[in-house]
Amino acid sequence: MKRLVVTADDFGLSLEVNEAVEQAHREGILTAASLMVSAPAAADAVARARRLPSLRVGLHLVLVEAWPTLPPAQLPNLVDENGLMRRDMGRLGFDLAAKPAARRQLAAEITAQFEAYRATGLPLDHVNAHKHFHVHPLIAGAVLAIGARYGMRAIRVPREPRAILRRAEPGCRPRPALDIAPWAGLLAARARQAGLLIPDRTLGLAWSGAMTPARVAALLRHLPEGLTELYTHPATAGGFAGEALGYAYAAERDALVAAESRAAVARVGAVSGGFSDFA
Repeated sequence: MKRLVVTADDFGLSLEVNEAVEQAHREGILTAASLMVSAPAAADAVARARRLPSLRVGLHLVLVEAWPTLPPAQLPNLVDENGLMRRDMGRLGFDLAAKPAARRQLAAEITAQFEAYRATGLPLDHVNAHKHFHVHPLIAGAVLAIGARYGMRAIRVPREPRAILRRAEPGCRPRPALDIAPWAGLLAARARQAGLLIPDRTLGLAWSGAMTPARVAALLRHLPEGLTELYTHPATAGGFAGEALGYAYAAERDALVAAESRAAVARVGAVSGGFSDFA
């Protein structure tokens, strides 16, 4: 059976993102969204999700480049001079390994984000992390341990087979992504051991920010058997705080509502839903 979860990341980042999520779910193929609980438009995202009971919502953990849930003063090893989570992922990963205080702050922040999600009252469909930082072994361990206390049942594993990309776009040379690192494989093994549902593959890594209508339709036409997560970053427009430079937000929204995408899902006979629908 071909099972498909189509996810929008950064739900709550801005009104433009939230508008696109709602439109893509009502009119297109979007089935799930990952909520940034402390982002500027998180309250609006939660309100929209409550009006869309068929939209499966999960937690998009923010451990880099955005707003923490705890006061920055409680996270001296994790935040920058502006009170945002640090951008230097490599150095931050080293600090987590070297500094027990940083690991304690990490656990506290992850717990605070799970608590904030629980406070929304929304069912927890899945968990992932901004910039896929949960593949870091220390972060993964904290997420698995803490998530178990909050009913986490599914987690993203960022592995994307190159063969699918080449079939979808012949001649392409996709750039390396996290799935070539050993950490994603380790995360998969640990998640399975914990009894969590994980996707067999995650599409959207190599073309993150450039999941155009043509690419999404082509990927869907070549959808393999098993559970696939296709993730996107839709918005009705750019120009909002926290946007990623060069991302084609509106094009990704267009891909989710395009007639070609809807037709491709129907043609391959994929069953769509959230992770909780396939648990």
